[in-house]
Amino acid sequence: MASRTKLSGIQKQVLALYRGFLRTARLKTPEERLRIETVVCAEFRENARNVDRRNFVYIEYLLRRGKRQLEQLKNPDITGLSTLEASSIAIAAFTMILVVLIQELGSGGLSMIYME
Repeated sequence: MASRTKLSGIQKQVLALYRGFLRTARLKTPEERLRIETVVCAEFRENARNVDRRNFVYIEYLLRRGKRQLEQLKNPDITGLSTLEASSIAIAAFTMILVVLIQELGSGGLSMIYME
């Protein structure tokens, strides 16, 4: 019998979030369900490829954002992800700006801005 790799706490949270999206998608119409499943799968795969596994701050941010979106999606008045996508894009752009600023602050790059 092959031994399984133990999952970390954060990995368990990510999988639980993914399953939560898929379970919630079952409550929507068949067309919306397919769309939700496709978008969720693509988002999780993209983040798995592009996010550094050691960047816990960003991963935790993505988890919080995903949980908020899942809670919104559970609302019966929300028919699909189209109402969530615009706010997600704005939040993601704002977050990326903050990450860059924090990185610059850590490297001393922003100190030049404040001194001028």
